[in-house]
Amino acid sequence: MQILRLGDRGAAVADVQTALRSLGLLPDDGGTAAQKPPHAMSTLPDGALEIALYDEATELAVRHFQQNRGLSVDGRVGEETYRALNEARWSLGDRLLRYDPERPVRGDDVVNLQERLHELGYDAGPVDGVFGPGTENGLRAFQRDYGLTSDGTCGPATLRALRQLGRKVTGGRPQLLRQSASFVESGPHLLSRRIVIDPGHGGSDPGITSGETTEADLVFDLASRIEGRLAAAGATVYLTRGRDQNPTAAERTAFANDARADLFLSLHLDTHHSEHARGVACFYYGTGSGASSTAGEEFADLARREVVARTGMLDLGSHPKTWDLLRMTRMPAVRMDCGYLSHPVDRLLLLDARLRGAIAQAVLAAVQRLFLPAEADPPTGTFTLSSL
Repeated sequence: MQILRLGDRGAAVADVQTALRSLGLLPDDGGTAAQKPPHAMSTLPDGALEIALYDEATELAVRHFQQNRGLSVDGRVGEETYRALNEARWSLGDRLLRYDPERPVRGDDVVNLQERLHELGYDAGPVDGVFGPGTENGLRAFQRDYGLTSDGTCGPATLRALRQLGRKVTGGRPQLLRQSASFVESGPHLLSRRIVIDPGHGGSDPGITSGETTEADLVFDLASRIEGRLAAAGATVYLTRGRDQNPTAAERTAFANDARADLFLSLHLDTHHSEHARGVACFYYGTGSGASSTAGEEFADLARREVVARTGMLDLGSHPKTWDLLRMTRMPAVRMDCGYLSHPVDRLLLLDARLRGAIAQAVLAAVQRLFLPAEADPPTGTFTLSSL
């Protein structure tokens, strides 16, 4: 879809404003066309329709929504923000929910269902707002135990049952226990592990550029170094692209899902107009309000801390995001922004092959530590392959 931004006009802008009003983010005082629903657009004296305007109030409301939803906060409405606006309008009970492998149902009502099933002690898969096979299995188990027809459809009878029951799992996130236990119980070695490394951009999209240096080239080199180290440790490693390719985000996540990967790591660099912006940040799937990929969060923290310890780069923390790249993968997924090409110090570091080698070694250490029991987990920055 065409990206909507400040100054744009049209029916699509009116649609966005209607969604923002329904969420209480944009007031409706009847004062301007930008604050009226589509059916209430006024007629100007010459008979022309007053078209909805993407004004400053709309941009501020979009930024507020993006911040709350864990999206990139840019005040513009692209495909991801528009889809999130549509998903936010659904509440549990507004519609029948069932698994459709061709067109998966997405929305806040699915999030509510997944959270409710987890609270009752049923594994409904990741709390990602997508009604997938894991959600169907959890729902069928609940229906069977409660004496309902186990059809995997959340209709009126199932909703009544869900509302009548109190919580059974309290004091923590049940997914954290399941995912952490599954990683540790599978053993410490990386043999037979499938890991997908995703170098961002590529092909006709160079990403951030600084002189002749491009983000696409640097992250591809970094991905190749990580691939070599993980392969030497026994893992099976796949790259989502070659040097001259640029898959879409959907193609990258589908590739990881088809490979049945155990982990997914997307590599990027960053830029900013501020001369002080520098450092390493990691992102994992999460809404910021409880629903998150707990194993993804753990991997993000491990990878970031290892990189910072081995390179001396600034630590910018780990943050939850609802980007589709993190949300639609069926395994723990992390995006790592490995520094700012716009900062002279970060740029010089990233151009040094030795530092890129140190980042690759840090990723290997983070991957290995994810599979180690707590009592065998070494201090950050100290793990080497020979120590196993």
